[in-house]
Amino acid sequence: MEALLLGTGSADGWPTPFCRCDSCMTMLAEGIIRTPTSVLLDRRIWIDPGPEAPRQALRAGVDLVDVDTVLISHAHSDHLDPAFLLHRSWVDDRPLTVYGPAPAIDRCRDWLAPDQTSVRLVTVTAGDRFTAAEHRVTVVRAAHEALGEAVLYRIDSDERSVLYACDTGPWAPGALEQIGGSRLDLVLLEQTFGDRLDLAGERHLGVRTFEQAVADLRGSGAVDERTRVIAVHLSHHNAPDVEARLAMLGLETGRDGQLVTL
Repeated sequence: MEALLLGTGSADGWPTPFCRCDSCMTMLAEGIIRTPTSVLLDRRIWIDPGPEAPRQALRAGVDLVDVDTVLISHAHSDHLDPAFLLHRSWVDDRPLTVYGPAPAIDRCRDWLAPDQTSVRLVTVTAGDRFTAAEHRVTVVRAAHEALGEAVLYRIDSDERSVLYACDTGPWAPGALEQIGGSRLDLVLLEQTFGDRLDLAGERHLGVRTFEQAVADLRGSGAVDERTRVIAVHLSHHNAPDVEARLAMLGLETGRDGQLVTL
């Protein structure tokens, strides 16, 4: 199993083009640019098709031709730009299934021709389980109201398991039970607000609540010393040294275009 991190930033990215704070200027000077979070799993499952994701893929040296499954976490525009359905229809009519909570699926409908048959829209909710692209998918409740329900995804193959947890605050009631205690090989967990927990509220994580969320997964048995935990959805509210700070805890910080092979 492989996960290509197409984007690893927050909605406005890091650095944001509208800011000259120390965090943004440091990232710009170092040439580290993170765009909205999106992931391509095994070249077939595309998670969170945001507005920059198609070009993110091309910059990473891949295309989206073989994608047959799309998983949408929620309806916010940085995680879903449904125009990709129209753009895809101009060149490709192979079967595609799009899964997501009701608000996200509703946003997709207007971008499909009434008589099209190649794209199937499937509404899911926390607790659902299904098989997609030969992977077993579990839908997990997110602590992130987003024009309605928001969800996370656990994706299992015969040999490897991935948790995509973006966006969410501290674990929602029932989320750890839905994730389960069987071991994860990779956790992609949002860490938006760094030390600014006053801004994170209950809908996002900062460094301290990120650490606690990982500790909770360790406590359930889902994360052990072999699990790779990678922070995504990073914003300029993080200090420039966040990579070093998380590395001291055995945790990683994702970068756009990073290929994670399990």
